[in-house]
Amino acid sequence: MAVATAPDRKGIGGSIRRIEDARLLSGRSTFIADIGRPGIWEVAFLRSPVAHANLVHLEKPAGAEDRVFFLADLGAILPIRADSQAPGFRRSDYPAIADGKVRFVGEPIAICLGRTRGEAEDLAQAVLVDYDELPAVADIAQSRNPDLPPIHPGWSENVFLESRVDVGDVDAARAAAALSLTRRYRMNRQAIVSLEGRGVVTYRDERTGELVVYSSTQFPHVIRTALAECLGMKERELRVVAPEVGGSFGVKNNLNPEELALAALTRRTGKALRWVEDRREHLIASAHAREHRYEVTVHADGEGRVLGLEATIEVDAGAYSVWPWTAPMEAGMAIGFLPGPYAITSYRATALTCASNKSPLGPYRGVGRPGACFAIERTMDEIAAALGLDPVEVRLRNYVRPDQFPWKSAGGKTYDIGDYGASARAARDMIRPERVAALRQEHAGSDWRIGIGYATYLEQTAHGTAEWVQRGLPVVFGYEQAEIHMTADGMLVMDVPIQNHGQGLETTLAQVAHDELGIDPAQVVVRHGDTSLAPYGMGTFASRSMVMSGGAVGRACEALAAKIRKIGAHLLQVTEENVRLKDGEVVAAGGASVPLAEIAMAAYLHPERLPDTVEPGLSVIASYRTARDTGAWSYGTHAVLVAVDTGTGLVEILDYAIAHDCGTIVNPMIVDGQMMGGLAQGIGTALYEEMPYSEDGQPLASTFMDYLVPGAPEVPRARIEHLSIPSPITRYGIKGMGEGGAIPPPAAICNAVNDALRPLGAAIDETPLTPDRIIRALMAPQAGEAGA
Repeated sequence: MAVATAPDRKGIGGSIRRIEDARLLSGRSTFIADIGRPGIWEVAFLRSPVAHANLVHLEKPAGAEDRVFFLADLGAILPIRADSQAPGFRRSDYPAIADGKVRFVGEPIAICLGRTRGEAEDLAQAVLVDYDELPAVADIAQSRNPDLPPIHPGWSENVFLESRVDVGDVDAARAAAALSLTRRYRMNRQAIVSLEGRGVVTYRDERTGELVVYSSTQFPHVIRTALAECLGMKERELRVVAPEVGGSFGVKNNLNPEELALAALTRRTGKALRWVEDRREHLIASAHAREHRYEVTVHADGEGRVLGLEATIEVDAGAYSVWPWTAPMEAGMAIGFLPGPYAITSYRATALTCASNKSPLGPYRGVGRPGACFAIERTMDEIAAALGLDPVEVRLRNYVRPDQFPWKSAGGKTYDIGDYGASARAARDMIRPERVAALRQEHAGSDWRIGIGYATYLEQTAHGTAEWVQRGLPVVFGYEQAEIHMTADGMLVMDVPIQNHGQGLETTLAQVAHDELGIDPAQVVVRHGDTSLAPYGMGTFASRSMVMSGGAVGRACEALAAKIRKIGAHLLQVTEENVRLKDGEVVAAGGASVPLAEIAMAAYLHPERLPDTVEPGLSVIASYRTARDTGAWSYGTHAVLVAVDTGTGLVEILDYAIAHDCGTIVNPMIVDGQMMGGLAQGIGTALYEEMPYSEDGQPLASTFMDYLVPGAPEVPRARIEHLSIPSPITRYGIKGMGEGGAIPPPAAICNAVNDALRPLGAAIDETPLTPDRIIRALMAPQAGEAGA
């Protein structure tokens, strides 16, 4: 069902303030660094200073043998194995601690314990290691170099997987084309830089006999399953808890070697341990993202309609395959999403997932789609420029039309519903392109050049069972569960296995409960992150939480509402058909009512007041999966106006507009906040963030002096328009939207910069668009000739 937004609503569509903010903003929350235990030991990891080497000799400092631990000291544990069912996939075992060899700078070699973190770090510096250094694979171009040693045993080349797509008739498209052009694009490697780094606390609960693992993670239940397998334990012997998580964006959505190492050491020694990642560790040793290269050839007719698309995609996935996503995750998403929102029917592409001596590539907001969006949206602008057409008009001629849904894309995806043209027209109207001529005239004779850029994106959300099966992952994330119960005084408690780390999920789930039960959201408590409380679930990622968990909560509340109405009707001495739930009461047709607290009292403490056919208690557990497994597809168009200083290479964002559709909006204020947060990260990708490596595999940005992130002054206040076409395959018509804000900004900003530089003959197709790269583009021969 579609629910119109209204400012005074408490349920779906209402912009109520976030329930969780009171504790978060007052500093009363508990994060990993706040968790202590009697006698707890602080952990520092000795990390490799070299990219690729055999460990010839390891020696513990004298007198500290009981406080320094190598892999052999952890007992019989399995390495992390992220296996894919894709034919030709090469597996990599990722040990908790280096197993005789290091494969990237920052890989853990030893666990060192101290009563303070400083003491543990001093101990790490005293460990003796003899390295036999090996040549490092530090660039995608080296992955098939036969002169470089394989990173993993048994490999013939440093490639995880090569995959292909070939649909339609590309050769016929090439022959019929009035225009064929080839472009190369590059999106460089990034760190994630969540506000709170990763962290783990482990101890043994003697009362329950459980090994307790507190982790700043996005999916506690899935981590418990993976830890149990690696440790050789029963899941009932493990409890995983995610306390408050201070941001994640995907980096806490893996099984990390640090989690496994601390759990194994506590199990072996009984010691309570705490590790809190520092910023340098995060930048060099945590999972990275992006690092895509594209060669795209497009064939179009004289009016800019795409007849065929060819592409080669290369992704540097680093040294290991992360669990459970596997190394080919980014390339797989990129090859599937490259056709974008366009009705392209002939498509031929190859995707290469390369291994290197760098930190492994993991999920980060957008997962593969920012690169694919960058490549196809830059290409659309290039078509427009080559044919002298308006870039929005070219897009309008190529979009999948509203009457063509559901649409099976050339990338193998099924889009549920949408109006892509409406988003482009709305974004264009907000940015007002007619201003460009006046601005260019205003800055004539100066170094400032004005440009306008657009990018349309797709965001697949709430992927279902079949979608995950198709990807061949070790876990199928196709459903979600929720357990709810009403307390004897009429409060509602939800136990959900998703993890709230900034999305406002406690508030939005309470709004769903309000619509189903009539209960005030302030009377709802949402508990999450603890495997001992919630039923098994998959956690928070891939823009799935509000669709999946909201659906499970809605289904559970619906069942509970039926029982409450039955009890309420009995107490009011009317039939069930004559009562409804409203404002915390069961209300009869004639106006008589009974509050939920009284119904709950009867259900728990006075069963004699219940109908004979109703059992005591008010508890329900429910699961939910979408009507189709292909996912609910959000989309939108970003439009940006920029000024480029051709003297310094600096880019200033003058205006930014977003028109998007995420289906039925549960809380517009939260949606706007999520969109702005994604935009900030997209601006980081476009203009600032890069993790470069030297030729010998050394990361060159290990502090915020070198790794730049946008701050408040660099992020404009975007104007946002909601289109809100409900999805036909989800409860309430909700589509996820957690990643959409971060996907198109690099493409939109790069298109705007190129629009500004085009009269000078300069072009740039690599992120971030740093001042140095812009100046180099301006100094290129073709630019110099055009500006002469």
